[in-house]
Amino acid sequence: MVDEWDTREGPESLDPTIMELLDKARKDGMETGWDRVKQQYPHCKFGSSGVCCRRCFHGPCKIYGKVKRGICGADENTIVLTNLIQLQTSGAVQHVEHSRELLETLEKIAKGTVPYEIKDEAKLRSIAEKLGVDSSGDIKEVAGRVAEKAIENFTAQEGTLNWLEITANEKEKKKWEELGVLPKNAHAEIALSLLRTSNQCDADPANLLQEVGRLGLVDGFAGLHLSTDLTDIMFGTPKLVKTESRLGVIKEDAVNIAVHGHLPILSEKIVEWAEKMEDEAKKVGASGINVVGICCTGNEVMMRHGIPLASNFVGQEVAMATGALDAMVVDVQCIMPNLQPASECYHTKIITTLPYIKLPGAMHVDFTPENADESAKKIIEIAIEAYKHRDKSKILIPESTMEMYGGFSVEQIVEALSKLNPEDPLQPVIDNIVNGNILGAVALVGCATFKYKHDYGYTELAKRLLKENVLVVATGCGAHSLARHGFMIPDGEGAKYLGDGIKAVLKAIGEANGLPSLPPVMHMGACVDNSRVANLLYALAAKLDVPVSKLPAVGSCPEMQSPKVLSIGSYFLTLGVDVHVGTPFPISGSQLVTDILTGNKEDHPITLDGLFGGKIIYEPDPKVAAEKILERIKMKREALGI
Repeated sequence: MVDEWDTREGPESLDPTIMELLDKARKDGMETGWDRVKQQYPHCKFGSSGVCCRRCFHGPCKIYGKVKRGICGADENTIVLTNLIQLQTSGAVQHVEHSRELLETLEKIAKGTVPYEIKDEAKLRSIAEKLGVDSSGDIKEVAGRVAEKAIENFTAQEGTLNWLEITANEKEKKKWEELGVLPKNAHAEIALSLLRTSNQCDADPANLLQEVGRLGLVDGFAGLHLSTDLTDIMFGTPKLVKTESRLGVIKEDAVNIAVHGHLPILSEKIVEWAEKMEDEAKKVGASGINVVGICCTGNEVMMRHGIPLASNFVGQEVAMATGALDAMVVDVQCIMPNLQPASECYHTKIITTLPYIKLPGAMHVDFTPENADESAKKIIEIAIEAYKHRDKSKILIPESTMEMYGGFSVEQIVEALSKLNPEDPLQPVIDNIVNGNILGAVALVGCATFKYKHDYGYTELAKRLLKENVLVVATGCGAHSLARHGFMIPDGEGAKYLGDGIKAVLKAIGEANGLPSLPPVMHMGACVDNSRVANLLYALAAKLDVPVSKLPAVGSCPEMQSPKVLSIGSYFLTLGVDVHVGTPFPISGSQLVTDILTGNKEDHPITLDGLFGGKIIYEPDPKVAAEKILERIKMKREALGI
């Protein structure tokens, strides 16, 4: 797996608004990730291949040439796997703590101590029934009972995660039990993972491989599924919404506030108070308050409120180069440490909000569920004050925006399908998979990276998959990329690449719901909302009475940058879903680990493909990756006899 700076000719990004502002940022003296990635070249080959060990003070040690073991005797297999699992653990803990923050808020709603309410009562009562608790009576009392059960995902000393029990299909549960990967509770498993990968602990590759699957289930159920369900309960299950994307959504005449990070507890209140304080903004000469989204917090408020998407991860710095972004409010995850230095080229106020996420020199407004209203109001006041100090000579806002549709929760998809078949909404999907109008399904998910041409991996893959009648959905930063290039509007750029079969399916569903067509790619939410993708697979597998591993479905992250991709990917691998990654990750130093994870040697005694039914597909070139993905989809169709 070669880890080198992308040498393809052309601009760093396919997004014209990014390029316009990147050029301006450089002229204004702002350094960005695109500049720093070149400074880091060449990257350390020992780190890139995963054979550098820094777990004790004998070293650090590295494996190379005739040096086959570290000082303690760890070989390349142990070093590579323990490095990989520690990265995976750091990804899982971000999603698990995300869900814990949401759970604490639900507990406080139940007690009536925070200014939030239950927005989806039906979903709360439905989950209560699945958990086996009383779903009747006062909604806050039901919330309290559900919260009491949900906390067991972090405290139970026997059994397994109750969110796994109420979500996964029986076929999957049986397989995981047989393989010995069922997790007990999220915090215990994370602690055990760190213990067994500490220096001079677990050194058996076969034993460590279990941890990859177990952590995947921790991330999937105590992270992704729990987070999505709690967010829907508190803030509403997303419905179809139309909005815009690209950096042109920033408005010169408005007070502009970017919400950035991942926790909707904060961003929901920013949106609420922005509406309440419109008149305050007008008093200083602004037309009003314009909230825009960056990263997954942007996805959250877009899905529920139609807030426009400004940019994904790599665009967070250049958003300030518009000279019109008055405040960027951050919570947790994907917050670049350079935000404050970059903001000093302009007037933008960087505002941190969590006690455990701070940036040197940035403003801090302590945000808790209890003081949510006061803190949100204060943040809006800071942004309004900043508006008064703009340097008009530095303002440059790209004119380009792109329309998009979002809000494709599973509930919304099923509702749309019910217009075709009210009694059995999923049957039209099954029928079209069988007849070939839908060849298979691919979820384009995850990050954006400075290593490769921004947006190229996602758009090129989408073009080639749509042409072959693949149903494509998207989450996270990948969803941002596809939205900005017209793949999430019925008559946009993406429509040019639709094969006849998938085009007919999207048109039929769209027309039944008052649209000319569904968009070529459906936006299913933030990174934690990969749970929605899994729920859709569970539903289809249950209807066909097959394991999820038999479905012609693949997950793909062509521009990986965060360890969270490893944790999400490992969850889908335990389901038996192939996972494509386009960015090098540190396993090439061990041929054994590479063979196990990628299944490239079919006669190998242990592979993920053999254990779970899915494997990692590593391919940086999206054109080649599309062919490999299509090959696996066709293989699984053939196994199903279709």
